[in-house]
Amino acid sequence: MLTCRQATQLLSEKQDRQLLLKEQSGLQFHLMICSSCRRFGKQIKTISELSKAYKQFDVDEDNQK
Repeated sequence: MLTCRQATQLLSEKQDRQLLLKEQSGLQFHLMICSSCRRFGKQIKTISELSKAYKQFDVDEDNQK
């Protein structure tokens, strides 16, 4: 079973690459039992979405100049 440290590392890496099946299954099992890591996963997803939205807003603003 993964530790919280390993799970949060995989959640971070998941933003940049596709996880291996073994990593994905271990992460899913950990997330089923750990509310703190589930919360971290939601937070990192929100930060990623906000960052992409800001980047798009910045590009759109530059195009209007």
